[in-house]
Amino acid sequence: MAQKPKVDPHVGRLGYLQALVTEFQETQSQDAKEQVLANLANFAYDPSNYEYLRQLQVLDLFLDSLSEENETLVEFAIASPPRPKHGSFLSMESLRGT
Repeated sequence: MAQKPKVDPHVGRLGYLQALVTEFQETQSQDAKEQVLANLANFAYDPSNYEYLRQLQVLDLFLDSLSEENETLVEFAIASPPRPKHGSFLSMESLRGT
């Protein structure tokens, strides 16, 4: 099981999410990658996290995970689209801010 990211408790949600993204990008452990991607997917279901996830380009991380050989990462990536605050469907371009 992956360790919790080392985050200063005063950095807030954005700092915590940044630590998760960094851990996902830097770890070599498949188990850690799975756990981190699952955590990011859980954050994606809370509309209050939408701007943070967008700022950290987590959507791109999910999309990149679709091409992984690890089927668990692919499943987490498929099941975790960031939700906008308004609850309406957005195109990929609008999620990326283009």
